[in-house]
Amino acid sequence: MGKVLKAGAGWRIGWNPGNEYQGLVGSDDWAFELTNTELADFCRLLGQLADNMRSIQAELMDEESIACEAESDLIWMQVQGFPHQYSLRLILNTGRSCEGNWSADAVPELIVAAASIQFF
Repeated sequence: MGKVLKAGAGWRIGWNPGNEYQGLVGSDDWAFELTNTELADFCRLLGQLADNMRSIQAELMDEESIACEAESDLIWMQVQGFPHQYSLRLILNTGRSCEGNWSADAVPELIVAAASIQFF
């Protein structure tokens, strides 16, 4: 399988095999590369956070916002906002000291793209 790059308004995600850093995440203004394992964790944790936000929606009042976190040994992620509209923040726990964030407008499309990206 060859190089994959998906992008939309305020987000990017990609995979390019054969490099040390095979994954890419970013927005319109920034991007950084991830190892294959970091990208897998990113996609997995983003899916978990999206599921958590959907499942908690019935427990919150319409005007209530919430923050949820998930992490692995490699990355820490947080969503913050309302169950139907929330921002996303990412920090690498590895030695590269990378941090990024996506606006609430960009997150729904990023979730779909991360769930559908094919990589090994």
